[in-house]
Amino acid sequence: MMPLWLDLIRTPMAAPETPALRRMRLTWMILCAGSGAGVSFVGPLTRGIGRAAPCMLAALLVSTLLVTALYLVRKHRADTAFLDCLEEDAG
Repeated sequence: MMPLWLDLIRTPMAAPETPALRRMRLTWMILCAGSGAGVSFVGPLTRGIGRAAPCMLAALLVSTLLVTALYLVRKHRADTAFLDCLEEDAG
């Protein structure tokens, strides 16, 4: 019988990343970086663009939240399907 820690190391804990999930993750990372930069530079952006800057920043934050939620749902679905497939193969 194998110790639990060794069994956990040998067991994959997540599904392999598909190209679609990879694109979503990279998009999410870019949106997060853009949101951080936008919040950091909201003053200069407002001086340069005007009243549109806060609205554009709000749209960026909302899109970041939506992509985050969508990515988490799809990633969870892929991981669950992958682990269910492993359990079927083992059983």
